[in-house]
Amino acid sequence: MHGIILPVAAPGWVTRGGSQSRDSPRRSVLLAEPGPRPGLGLGPPPGPGRGEAAGAAAPGAERSGGRGAGMAGPLRAALALGLLAAARPAPAAGQRRQAELFLEKYGYFSEQGAGTHSPAEFTEALRDFQRVTHLPLSGVLDAPTLHQMALPRCGTDDGKSRAAGARRALPARRRRRTAQHGGRWYKRHLTYRVVNWPSYLPQHEVRLAVRAAFELWSNVSSLVFWEARDGPADIRLTFFHGDHNDGLNNAFDGPGGALAHAFFPRRGEAHFDSAERWSLHSGKGRNLFIVVAHEVGHTLGLEHSPVKSALMSPYYKKLSKDFVLSWDDILAIQNLYGKPSKGLAIQLPGKVFTHFQDWNTDFYDRDRQQRSLSTYYCHSFFDAITADGDHNLYIFKGSHYWVVSASGNASDPRPLQPRWPGLPAGIDACAWSQLSGKFYFFKGGRCWCYAGSKLEAGFPRKCSALGLPRHPDTALYFQQLRRLVLFKGPKYFVVSEEPLGVEPYYPRSLRDWAGLPPGTAGAVPHRHGSVYFFRDDQYWEFDQAKLQVVATGKWATQLAWMGCWDANNEQVLF
Repeated sequence: MHGIILPVAAPGWVTRGGSQSRDSPRRSVLLAEPGPRPGLGLGPPPGPGRGEAAGAAAPGAERSGGRGAGMAGPLRAALALGLLAAARPAPAAGQRRQAELFLEKYGYFSEQGAGTHSPAEFTEALRDFQRVTHLPLSGVLDAPTLHQMALPRCGTDDGKSRAAGARRALPARRRRRTAQHGGRWYKRHLTYRVVNWPSYLPQHEVRLAVRAAFELWSNVSSLVFWEARDGPADIRLTFFHGDHNDGLNNAFDGPGGALAHAFFPRRGEAHFDSAERWSLHSGKGRNLFIVVAHEVGHTLGLEHSPVKSALMSPYYKKLSKDFVLSWDDILAIQNLYGKPSKGLAIQLPGKVFTHFQDWNTDFYDRDRQQRSLSTYYCHSFFDAITADGDHNLYIFKGSHYWVVSASGNASDPRPLQPRWPGLPAGIDACAWSQLSGKFYFFKGGRCWCYAGSKLEAGFPRKCSALGLPRHPDTALYFQQLRRLVLFKGPKYFVVSEEPLGVEPYYPRSLRDWAGLPPGTAGAVPHRHGSVYFFRDDQYWEFDQAKLQVVATGKWATQLAWMGCWDANNEQVLF
C-alpha cells in the first residue's frame, strides 16, 4: 500500500472492542450542531429506492432499529433552546423532559422507554453523563450540562463508554482481555470502496482523505487496507439523503443533524449525510477525514472511548494542526488486531496536513493506471478456488467469482447466480470433478452439485448427514484416488461421488499430507502435476509423487498463473 505517513493520536469521538456481538448490526451516529442549509449536490445521480445514494443504493441495507437519528433534530433543538433558560434556579418541566429523552437515547437509564423517571434516577443519570463528559459531578441540569448535550456527537449510546471507564482501573492484562469482547474482523487484509461522494469535492482528494483515514489505523496495527474501485468490498462508504433503509430512526435529517453512522463487523458499512457541507480542510464544514476516520473505527469494531482526547470519544472535534491518535485509540485497535507486523506501533511527531491538496497526490496518477477489479481477489482473501479440465481457475469470494485463464488473464468479477442458480454467497469450499465434469459446492452442512449450470436432482442436500464435515476448509478432486477429498482442521475425508458419501476408514490425520498446514482455503491441481493449497496470502506446493510439500511462498507475487498482474508489478499489498 502506498504509504501516506501520518502522525498517530487524536481529538474526537469512539468504539471499543467491548461486549458487542460480532454480527450485531449496531450503528453509531454523529450529531452536529444546527446550521444553515446550503444547497448540496452529489456526484452521480440518485439511485432508486427510499435512500437517495449518489451513484448507487447501499447494498444489503437493513434496519438497525434502536435509538437513532430520528429524534436527533428536535431533541438537539430543544436542548439548545434550553441553554437560554439555564440560568434559572431550576429547569422547566419541558427542558427537564428533553434532557431525560437525551439520557434515555444515550443509555443512561437502566430501563429505556419507561416514561418519566424518578428524581433520584434522573440525578444519577445526570451524574453518569457528567462523569463520561468530564463535567463536575453535580447531578444538576445546569448550563454546562445543557451545553454539552447540545454539542455535535456520535449517536451510539454511551453505555460502553461508561463501562470502559471502569475498565481503566483493571490491571493491564485483565483490561486487555476485557477490551476484546466486541465484534472484529477475522482477517487482517480488508478492502474498502468509496461508493459515491459530494460532487463539489474532487474525486482524487476524497479518495486521498479516505485513504489517509484508513492508514491512520493501519499505521498502528497489523491491518492492511486496499481500495476496491468497483464491485464487492469488505467496507463500503456511501453518502445518502434522508431515509436510506436503515430504519426511520436512523434517517438523516439534513444539515445540522446526523453526520454519519457506521456498523460494527462484519456488516462493513459507513453512511454519511449528503446534506452536510463536507470539507477537506480544517476550516468551515465537516472535515471528511476526521468523520471517516471515526466511522472506520466503528467498522473495525471499536466502541466509544471515555478518554476526552481520543478520536473514538463520543463528541465530534474539528481537525487540529497537531492531530495524532491518542494512546487509548492505539490500545483499542491493537487489542483487537495486534501491533504492526514489522515492529512497534508508529507514533510520529509533527502535524497532520490540514489541507489535503497539499499532500503528495502522485499516488493518484499511478492509481489511475491500475486495473480496478479484475485482480481484486489478489488483494484480499478468497472463499474457495478450483480448476476445470481446461485449467481455468475459478476463484470465489462472497456473491462473485472470477475466471482466470490458463495464460493468467483474469476476468472481471461475475455474479454467482446466472452461472449456478440457487447457489448461496460465501461458500466454504468448491471442487470440479475430473471424473464427472461436475462442480461440487459446500457451505455449512449442505452441498450443491451442478452439471454446467443445472443443479443436479436431489441437491442441495444435507451432506453432513452422510458423514461429510460441516464447513469444510478445502475441497479437491484428487486424481490418484479418483475421489473428492475434503479437508477440515487436522483431518481429511475421502468422498465418493456415486453414491455421495465418505469412504471407509476415513477421516484420517492431515499428517498423511506431509508439510500441509490445517485451515487451508482451497486447492487446485496444476497441469504440471503438483497440487497447490492456499491460505491467506500463502501457498503450499504438494508433490503428488513424493506426497509432501516441496515449496511455499506468496501466491499473488510468485504464481504468475494466478492472474495477479499488478502484484507482479509491485502493486500488491501482501
